Amino acid sequence: MTRALFLAHTAAPSGAEIALHRLVRAMDKTEVTVVFTETGPMVDKLRADGIDTVVVDGAFDSRSVTIEGMSVRRMIGGVTGLLRLGWAVGAVVRESGADVVVAESSKALLMGTIAARRAGVPLVWHSHDRISREYFGTLFTAVLHVLGWTACRGFIANSTSTLASLPTWRRPAVVAYPGVDGSADRPVGARPEQSAPADTVLCLVARLTPWKGHVLFLEAVAAMTTRPAHVFLVGGTFFGEEPYRAELEAMAAELDLPVTFTGHVDDPRDYMRMSDVLVHCTLTAEPFGQVVVEGMLAGCAVVASRPGGPAEIVEHGVNGMLVDSGDRAGLTAMLDRVVADRDLRTRLSAAAPARAAHFDIEESARTVESFLEDVLDTVSVRHGR
Repeated sequence: MTRALFLAHTAAPSGAEIALHRLVRAMDKTEVTVVFTETGPMVDKLRADGIDTVVVDGAFDSRSVTIEGMSVRRMIGGVTGLLRLGWAVGAVVRESGADVVVAESSKALLMGTIAARRAGVPLVWHSHDRISREYFGTLFTAVLHVLGWTACRGFIANSTSTLASLPTWRRPAVVAYPGVDGSADRPVGARPEQSAPADTVLCLVARLTPWKGHVLFLEAVAAMTTRPAHVFLVGGTFFGEEPYRAELEAMAAELDLPVTFTGHVDDPRDYMRMSDVLVHCTLTAEPFGQVVVEGMLAGCAVVASRPGGPAEIVEHGVNGMLVDSGDRAGLTAMLDRVVADRDLRTRLSAAAPARAAHFDIEESARTVESFLEDVLDTVSVRHGR
């Protein structure tokens, strides 16, 4: 049985960490250890599910290695902190007897490079982000491409869009969608019928961070011909983004919009089922878009942005609608169309769950387990083992 150590730089319940939890929970042919470099909610969740979970706490602030507010001094200090943590994680890799290290983020890649080298095992990069200039800037993107190709023996991507952004030349690579749990994530009971246009409820489920497009969404709703009866903004703040929530609350009040800010909720399905339309409107290409799948599974009529992962999920006009990222006028026009046409919403919401079923976590888990075995076989052959 393969022994894999998954390395995550944060234990906050954001998209990548939720996807990791679902993945390792579904893996039954692999002995799994998950290492976080800070304490947080995800540590408790994994341990509650009986997953071997270790915290290597180096008192490192992950925000010190970000594009916003970057300075050479700050970046050097942040990278140094990551490398020190990587050395400590390497000891855990040895103690666990892991055959492979799987880095779950770009920061985990930096730590994993050191950890895997210290333990003498291969490194695989499981990327939940598109490694491009729009996310990381020109310099850091180039660094990640060079480091990824040099240090990694394989790549796992959360969409074909993400895969295209990785340095996979002459390296094995696979797409494993962040799936939904076919049993735990299935809605219970009959879903309410789509509301009349004047009674329509919209929801946007996303961490409160600017690139997720909350400002664009509120502006689009304010410009609609028929405003919705209510709007749910479902999502919390995790990385010093509390002032952004205050800005959004002030904006909603100024525009006189009927908005409820729920904060972070572990299970957003109740809000999805109370909503007629789930809106996804990131300003840049979304790497995948788990909430799009979750909204479809819940029977929402989905309006999502393209390009990126949502364009791989939604079949436009069949089980959802697509708009261009960052296009406020286009989003307003699409929301006006969908809200006004109850029959369209009914057709989309009826077709959505069947499409969502294509993104099952069990299949993703099998894909990852098979891929890790293949990587280890390749490494063994190369070293004559």
